[in-house]
Amino acid sequence: SKRTEAMASTIPGHNTTFEIKKPGDGPQIERGDRATVHATGVVRETGKKFWSTHDPGQQPFTYQAGVGQVITGWDQGCLGMKVGEHRELVIPAHEGYGSSGFPAWGIPPGGTLQFTLECLQVNKS
Repeated sequence: SKRTEAMASTIPGHNTTFEIKKPGDGPQIERGDRATVHATGVVRETGKKFWSTHDPGQQPFTYQAGVGQVITGWDQGCLGMKVGEHRELVIPAHEGYGSSGFPAWGIPPGGTLQFTLECLQVNKS
């Protein structure tokens, strides 16, 4: 029997979880690749959006995957994501901004982060 409800998957060795909201069929993000994504970040505890590449004046975000350029939960949580895929990450504080949070963005100390991501492009390393 086919499972109809999406299940969150944990990343081995981490506490961040991801859920594929819409599968993609393009190349997948691997360590060292340059990935370009649309992203919206919300503080889980407050529901407050702190960042979105969809907002006016913003553009898609490009980073090098799997090398620590971004917070751990995002870095690990996006590996394996395919172009065209929509994925939701839930990142506990110790794999996000930790016990100090990121006050400038309204992320409280110990805040859990929820990111909705869309993979737009993957440039292989």
